Amino acid sequence: MPRHGVSPGQGLPRSGREQASDRSLGAPCLRLLWLGLALALALPNSPVLWSPAEARPLPTQGHPAKFIRIAPQLQEAFGWWNLTCPTCKGLFTAIDFGLRNQASVAWVGSVAIKLCVLLKIAPPAVCQSAVQLFEDDMVEVWTRSVLSPSEACGLLLGSSCGHWDIFSSWNISLPAVPKPPPQPPKPPAPGSPVSRVLFLTDLHWDHDYLEGTDPNCENPLCCRRDSGPPPASQPGAGYWGEYSKCDLPLRTLESLLSGLGPAGPFDMVYWTGDIPAHNIWQQSRQDQLRALTTITALVKKFLGPVPVYPAVGNHESTPVNGFPPPFIKGNQSSHWLYEAMAEAWEPWLPAEALRTLRIGGFYALSPRPGLRLISLNMNFCSRENFWLLINSTDPAGQLQWLVGELQAAEDRGDKVHIIGHIPPGHCLKSWSWNYYRIVERYENTLAGQFFGHTHVDEFEVFYDEETLSRPLSVAFLAPSATTYIGLNPGYRVYQIDGNYSGSSHVVLDHETYIMNLTEANESGATPHWYLLYRARETYGLPNALPTAWHDLVYRMRKDTQLFQTFWFLYHKGHPPSEPCGTPCRLATLCAQLSARSDSPALCRHLVPDASLRDVQSLWSMPLLC
Repeated sequence: MPRHGVSPGQGLPRSGREQASDRSLGAPCLRLLWLGLALALALPNSPVLWSPAEARPLPTQGHPAKFIRIAPQLQEAFGWWNLTCPTCKGLFTAIDFGLRNQASVAWVGSVAIKLCVLLKIAPPAVCQSAVQLFEDDMVEVWTRSVLSPSEACGLLLGSSCGHWDIFSSWNISLPAVPKPPPQPPKPPAPGSPVSRVLFLTDLHWDHDYLEGTDPNCENPLCCRRDSGPPPASQPGAGYWGEYSKCDLPLRTLESLLSGLGPAGPFDMVYWTGDIPAHNIWQQSRQDQLRALTTITALVKKFLGPVPVYPAVGNHESTPVNGFPPPFIKGNQSSHWLYEAMAEAWEPWLPAEALRTLRIGGFYALSPRPGLRLISLNMNFCSRENFWLLINSTDPAGQLQWLVGELQAAEDRGDKVHIIGHIPPGHCLKSWSWNYYRIVERYENTLAGQFFGHTHVDEFEVFYDEETLSRPLSVAFLAPSATTYIGLNPGYRVYQIDGNYSGSSHVVLDHETYIMNLTEANESGATPHWYLLYRARETYGLPNALPTAWHDLVYRMRKDTQLFQTFWFLYHKGHPPSEPCGTPCRLATLCAQLSARSDSPALCRHLVPDASLRDVQSLWSMPLLC
């Protein structure tokens, strides 16, 4: 989802990262569900001990006023409560007692539903479906995580109320092999082969999308069969999609894939997940598998023999974000999902890749000589993966496995591309910092990083850890196919140093293509996918290496017109109507420098003479669940 916008009436930046609402505490929706279960266990026959605080404006998807207009019922959904520390500790003491003596999931759920309705978190039907979907896994995680009252209240209220160390620091081991001296890639010789890599992310197919329905319904996702008709004075959902809190009909994805010709031909495809729609309160495993098989078949139909390399998104599972590490066995494991992925993607992946995919949703393979592709399961870094409350230390051993893959590639003289869904700057702190350290160690080997998830067009620059001043890598965050929320549909094409001996395999340039929904939805019109921009041409980049992107950020700090171009393209040609003033601009630019979470020092040079405290304030703008 779009990351930064302007809060109505304030001109302050708000961020809409899909996976996080607070860089240190986790998502408010996750905190809310924990609290709902807590109240259910502790207060079976008692009134609520506190009243909801005054509702605050919802940080929006880069479209603040627009999103608030289309979803007024969500404005108070994520407000926090006037919960005192003594009350909190008393509550969680009762929870521990309740779990030992009456761990009735159905009873927990019934009271959580009442709480959801009482606090107007969502319409009653959504409350009921969401709680029933999440309750089994959440109670299981709660009982396994063994949160003490002090830890739980430290999570909810901050360090002044207790110490929460479930996500405490940890480190992976790097080999004793000395790091080679940094060797920036050399520009390819004129006439060298160039590969075109199609990048698809965040398709979010809505099986129940229906033209003419209310795009501003009361539910969290609209333009659907259950959205009802719009008010008489308002238009309904468009045929190809809608600038609202809506996902895409299948015909729009078919149009995207069938209209790729002018952007091709492609040597390979990177596809970084989020296949199902955002109706997360009512998704079954059967629904998720239908989305997986339907969209995989569509990709195969239109891409034909072009190799496709997927990564797992956070929406592939149900409940959403629920990805247990491999030590969770039985029906609550992710075996049902990984096995289906392995079966669907078998034509694209070799046996060893399928083996690790079945274990943990990640894999490595060699798409061509001299290049290793690593697909990470970034759900094991996610703040919203509630299973990590049990143990967040290198889940599935994935980072240690990554180190082994990178060291082997360095030993062979190969280059590496990494693909994944959630960008590293959005991850849990220890995971993110360890990943940053790995990137620095293997900077000569790592030729490209490619992610999605935010739905907007951005990037994250990596620096040397000693000085945080030498750019050494960049992660590209490509825009979504879906319109959610208020965007044009789109996709990305990367130009890569091609398939020849001695290739650097680095990104040489990238192009973004969109469908203009306003034009496509006009009566009698046909959809048209066109080139929105080329990065180097539009931004005046000498190349697409890390230093060029670092320099672009600092040029945009001074050149407001250049930044407005970036802001327009960041939103796939459909930016919010509210202007992005100086605080918004600085926060957005800070995000491009923040490939490591909880690291405000990365932005210290954006504001001359600013104190670290000022930068911390800039860096930690509130985010959306």
